[in-house]
Amino acid sequence: MENKYLEDTFGLKGKVAAVVGGSGVLGGSVALALARAGARVAIIYNRGKEAAAEIVKQIEAFGGEAITAQADGRVKSNLEKAKDEIVSKWKRVDILVNAPGVNSTTPILEITEEEWEKIISVNLKGMFFACQVFGKHMIDAKVKGSIINFSSVSSEIPLSKVFTYAISKAGVNNMTRFLAREWAQYGVRVNAVMPGFFPAEQNQKILTEERRKSIFAHTPMARYGEAEELNGAFIWLASNNASSFVTGTIIPVDGGFTAMTI
Repeated sequence: MENKYLEDTFGLKGKVAAVVGGSGVLGGSVALALARAGARVAIIYNRGKEAAAEIVKQIEAFGGEAITAQADGRVKSNLEKAKDEIVSKWKRVDILVNAPGVNSTTPILEITEEEWEKIISVNLKGMFFACQVFGKHMIDAKVKGSIINFSSVSSEIPLSKVFTYAISKAGVNNMTRFLAREWAQYGVRVNAVMPGFFPAEQNQKILTEERRKSIFAHTPMARYGEAEELNGAFIWLASNNASSFVTGTIIPVDGGFTAMTI
């Protein structure tokens, strides 16, 4: 009886999830978790074809269903094509996870126009285009959908060394709340998960020993997060049964980082 309750509340059987940036460490972990919860999963990647194929292989190994689709999220037509491929195979998309991300440690006065454009384009414009493309599909198909964006603790606290990245993530928060307000009438929920410090490709250069000590001193749990520790928040937000009245929220998963003061 207990297992049936958990399955009915959090299970995603029959749902289709698209994970943009699903070939990365964090996006890939979320994709695996959604598949384990019962969803059929499409891994949308720009670079990382081999990594995306490996995640599909892992999902299929435990009896799940998964496919890959290539798309540069900065180009809306690429995302339209990926969406069409998914809908052609599985008829619908119920869940969108937006997980792309690039970062840089360039000092503020040395940031070039090219670097600024790249980070804003991937982290904010690409996420918006994905929300547009998959949100329109959900609205048109009358799908009670769930869109979950990757935010960051830097979106609310001006962390050093991640200026452009932090600004892009602040934009993600505002976009998330705005779309939640606009699309609630269609049954489409839009939320974001705000990770603390999780070692991944885009932040390896800035996680020096000196910075590690500073991060741990400001994190009550005094450690980095493990990729799998994000998954529960995504499964909860993806499930219409578990989070049916949750939209426009930014959920911190940060070991207490944003609760820390002097």
